[in-house]
Amino acid sequence: MRWYVYILKCKDGKLYTGITNNLERRLKAHNSGNGCRFTRCRIPVKLLYSEIALNMSEALRREARIKQLPRNKKIELCAKRVI
Repeated sequence: MRWYVYILKCKDGKLYTGITNNLERRLKAHNSGNGCRFTRCRIPVKLLYSEIALNMSEALRREARIKQLPRNKKIELCAKRVI
């Protein structure tokens, strides 16, 4: 099973980083208000970045590293990766 690490941009400009094993389904959940508490009141969201991880463990580690980055570094990361 593939896992994905992703970054969303919310309607208020805030960035959200998460993981999933089904990126399309998770994006639909976020945009329907069923994704998570953070994005629930910030819809619509737009997918800015995604990368594939080999397993859930790797995805969680990568998510944690991305979440530690300052906002400008997250934006740089998004600019380098074409979805």
